[in-house]
Amino acid sequence: LDTFRENFAVPTGYTDLSEMLTRERPDLVHVCTPPGQHRPQVEACLGAGASVLVEKPPALSLAETEKMAAAEGGDQGPWMATVFQHRFGSGALRVSDLMSSGVLGRPLIATCHTTWFRAQEYFDVPWRGRWETEGGGPTMGHGIHQMDLLLALLGEWTEVSAVVRRQARDVETEDVSVARVDFANGAVASVVNSLLSPQEESRIRIDFENATVELVHLYGYGDGNWRITPAPGREEEVMAAWEAGPSGRNSGHHAQIVQVLDALRSGVAPPVTAAESLRTLRLVAGVYASS
Repeated sequence: LDTFRENFAVPTGYTDLSEMLTRERPDLVHVCTPPGQHRPQVEACLGAGASVLVEKPPALSLAETEKMAAAEGGDQGPWMATVFQHRFGSGALRVSDLMSSGVLGRPLIATCHTTWFRAQEYFDVPWRGRWETEGGGPTMGHGIHQMDLLLALLGEWTEVSAVVRRQARDVETEDVSVARVDFANGAVASVVNSLLSPQEESRIRIDFENATVELVHLYGYGDGNWRITPAPGREEEVMAAWEAGPSGRNSGHHAQIVQVLDALRSGVAPPVTAAESLRTLRLVAGVYASS
């Protein structure tokens, strides 16, 4: 603890959460512990009047997340927000704006692939790869970021059909999942989450009526990671709108934390709200339930 504090210029440290909450009476607590510890820690913070920004996944299951959300303080807080930082890069905001304006037309087909690589040594940490301490494999703990961004762009999902496999790693959970997801707006998406892929990438592609929008990155994106391809005859309209959109903000914790702090200063619920987190967790749970 002392070494960590010295390396990161942390003025005060505690080994007991209750003691910290009593002495510091914080307005906001950032929960960065392993997933199996999230629920009791988040509920303790909310019970002490502190809002929470919790890392993904917010809990080990949908049911746990629902109980954490129920512990919020209502319209006046305290609130629980989840770290889903990919929503906050300017590229995602640009796509959202173009969708709202109608420039892109209807979304038709999408892919959402988180294909990463983790060797067996990664899972030899005692809490990893176990249902009771991690809540799932790459569907819950890795691809959830991309899945959340897909839902932030495409909205409500209506049906999921999925398979999960334990292909190569010695774990209790899956090491790969493949799903088909239907959306209320009529779009259909393929969603792949893998920890077996030596060529690592995170990819979202959405084919709209008037353009294809594609994002390729690994753990975070900037404006240069996005590409838009207009449909024939739509080049001028689409490119003019794309170039006029938001720019200059990378995805990442900083982009979200700034908005969390601004919201708390204004006395409103910080992003990403519990209700939005639950929509993403319901998709994760749907993948497991279908499989």
